[in-house]
Amino acid sequence: MFCAISGTVPEEPVVSKISGHLFEKRLIEKHIKDTGKDPVTGVEISVDELLVVKNNTNLKPRPSPATSIPGLLGLLQNEWDAVMLEQHSLRQNLQNTRQELSHSLYQHDGAVRVIARLKKERDEARRALESAVRAPPAPVPEPVEAPPDMANGKRAAENGTEGGGKRAKAGITDDIIEVLTSTSAELSKGRRKRPMPAGLASAGTIEQYGLLSSHPLHKTSEGGITAIDLSPSSEDIVASAGRDHSVQIYDRAQGRKVGELTGHTKRVTDVKFLGHQDLMVTTSADKTSRLWAVDGDAYKCKAVLSDHSAEVVGVALHPTNKYFITASADRSWAFYDLDSMLCMAQMTSPTIDSAYSSVALHPDGQILGTGTDDAVVHVWETRSQNNVAKFETKASAPVTGISFSENGYFLATAAGDSVKLWDLRKLKNIKTIVPYENGAPVTSVRFDNSGQYLAVGGMDARIYGVKQEWQLLSTLSDLPQKGQHSVLSCTWNKPATKLFVGSVDHNLRVFGPPAA
Repeated sequence: MFCAISGTVPEEPVVSKISGHLFEKRLIEKHIKDTGKDPVTGVEISVDELLVVKNNTNLKPRPSPATSIPGLLGLLQNEWDAVMLEQHSLRQNLQNTRQELSHSLYQHDGAVRVIARLKKERDEARRALESAVRAPPAPVPEPVEAPPDMANGKRAAENGTEGGGKRAKAGITDDIIEVLTSTSAELSKGRRKRPMPAGLASAGTIEQYGLLSSHPLHKTSEGGITAIDLSPSSEDIVASAGRDHSVQIYDRAQGRKVGELTGHTKRVTDVKFLGHQDLMVTTSADKTSRLWAVDGDAYKCKAVLSDHSAEVVGVALHPTNKYFITASADRSWAFYDLDSMLCMAQMTSPTIDSAYSSVALHPDGQILGTGTDDAVVHVWETRSQNNVAKFETKASAPVTGISFSENGYFLATAAGDSVKLWDLRKLKNIKTIVPYENGAPVTSVRFDNSGQYLAVGGMDARIYGVKQEWQLLSTLSDLPQKGQHSVLSCTWNKPATKLFVGSVDHNLRVFGPPAA
């Protein structure tokens, strides 16, 4: 039976009650909808006058080619060709998938190897850093003859003239290592129980900070205060190092200068009181460090230390007040014994090819941090003089400031336009602060004596709260501007009630809460 319209075997056959002809249901319904008439007789007809013929739907009507043997052979040939083409396509897809899988497995294997190597290096660095505090004393290095350009200067005469002698470095002796180890153990053990400084400023007090006083200490022709230190005897005695080659000692209580250190031939880069008010050390761009002591009613140079062959960028005092460390642009740092006024050891590293730009000691005295011109901070173990870790700030400018927190495990570094906070326990960066939206550089950074606040200097001075999740507490903008620079140095008094700021002009400025 064939459809009267298409001439093929219908899949859904229906019969017209009017004419008795057989039709494909979908074709006749469409024809009736368009014309309303029977396609054979032309008599008007409706869909309701169609009678559905039941058939077995499991068996499809055989196409006309399949009704003969040649037709069947042709159908089989077409089916075979289609199967072969599909199989070829599947084989190509399988080969491409295998190649992609092999490449992915190779990349995964490489990534696993790199991760394993990095984890190993991380674990070794952690163990080395932990040993810097907890390990037994390291063996003393064999004494070596100092290179001619790093030879030790003899003690200067009482009139401050330089000595020209050269001597071998004795190395850090067993006695010194014992002192370093016992001091570190004692300070580390007592840190958690150490009370906060009496009268420590609250976050609310910090927010009220303003300019209290300004003191013109240095020459106006070569302004710029590069470093500040407070006397251990009285916070009113302030030493400021200047670009005018001098150090000025100022008594805030009396409102006058009480001393002046002159002798350096280039800018003074750092100054520190050595345990008490009568003894100081200074470093300079003239490649020397000088020891100063009170003689009568004035400070006089007692020794000129000429161990470095380039600018001495800073000095760090050990908590025993018996030793100090200087760092230089000649890519070395030197360990000095204050009693003998001699350099006991001078360290360089073949892996460091950039000049040092800053230096700081951990509060326990066992870990030394040195910043370089290529924006890397190297961490050293002072007893063994081993470089145990390094932090890459990824800045495009030198490390201008390093400060260890009194809590023992935070380290702040300033480089380029940002301050990075590092966790010494995990050896990773935990916070990055970008103080200025215009990308102005950060020039100094300093934790207070309690480790609760962080001062940052650049275009202005800013104070961040450690317990406040490093939130900005105060901005001190009453400062002169010179390009994108304003602050060159800063330091706190013990209770953090005052911040002393050295700026690009010749004035020392003191900030604090307004007087009650």
